Amino acid sequence: MRNHVFSSPRGGLRTVSIGGGNGLATLLSGLKSFVGEKNADPVWIKDLAAVVAVSDDGGSSGRIREELQILAPGDIRNCMVALSEDSHLLARLFRYRFTGEGELAGHSFGNLFLAALSEVTGDFAEAVKLSSEILVSKGHIYPATVEDVRLVAELEGGEEVYGETNVGMSGNSIKRLRLEPESCEPLPETLEAIREADLITVGPGSLFTSLLPPLLVEGVAPAIAESSAVKIFVSNLMTQPGETDGFTALRHLEVIAAHAPGISFDYLIINNEPIKSDQAEKYGGKGARQVGLGNSISQGSFEGVKIIYDNLLDTGEKVRHHPEMLARNILECAASLPSEDRSSGKDRRITAD
Repeated sequence: MRNHVFSSPRGGLRTVSIGGGNGLATLLSGLKSFVGEKNADPVWIKDLAAVVAVSDDGGSSGRIREELQILAPGDIRNCMVALSEDSHLLARLFRYRFTGEGELAGHSFGNLFLAALSEVTGDFAEAVKLSSEILVSKGHIYPATVEDVRLVAELEGGEEVYGETNVGMSGNSIKRLRLEPESCEPLPETLEAIREADLITVGPGSLFTSLLPPLLVEGVAPAIAESSAVKIFVSNLMTQPGETDGFTALRHLEVIAAHAPGISFDYLIINNEPIKSDQAEKYGGKGARQVGLGNSISQGSFEGVKIIYDNLLDTGEKVRHHPEMLARNILECAASLPSEDRSSGKDRRITAD
């Protein structure tokens, strides 16, 4: 395997971000500010790619998937908007959600546009590419797979649960997650982007329904494991009711390790700023708790893995990562890791108990 490192920050980073949902879209909106900006501090991004989960079966995406037999477009749409240079009319149009009582109620215009373009071209991946060009996206967006995949969770008691919606309510009971069919393959462009990457990020995002599904696509986790890119895991801010109740930052990593044991992370990025009391009350009423404040993981927990703590909270009523602060933390990690440490890093592996 080649020792792939970037010789100088001035050369720009080839970056791949993996996940789905609001977490990935938030990260991409921060990273895009560094794309092509050669004078950016601490480092600029030469090429940005997102590998996005497509197993959603709820809401507008689920209805379109069921009726038209195409991949779930919702997370893809969010990422296209996040990477768009047109932050006004077109981006607003793709985010627009129909109201009322009719059949269009609840549907996102962006989802419908992707569905229509997919039928016109006969190729979902091509529809994503063309839609990204229309939005002048500052990056490439790759569906984790273009096959019709479903999530299947084997529970501790032996029962199996099918579909993302049901899996998302079974978190504490999940023994093993898999895709059906298990032999689903990624796009060749996805594996190429991972092989050529200087920086690979996983998270933030829903653990079982956004982060793990792309890693379970055949060939993706081994490609990440073999890559000499800097690898960073971004911890979620909050637990997700029904999916990660009671999970610590450490537990999130243990689950990743159990499903993709070959992946070694160089850095773990965790927010250490407490949310506001009214946010804690609001989210707590729904069963969500803040992640990262209970010292579930600390420096030295894993050999060679550095824990980065910072205030990463955005302002506003909802608990979200601040896009630019998160992006800057990630790029500072990538720029500071000594080149001799950027390897496949078997000694840096995070393993489950």
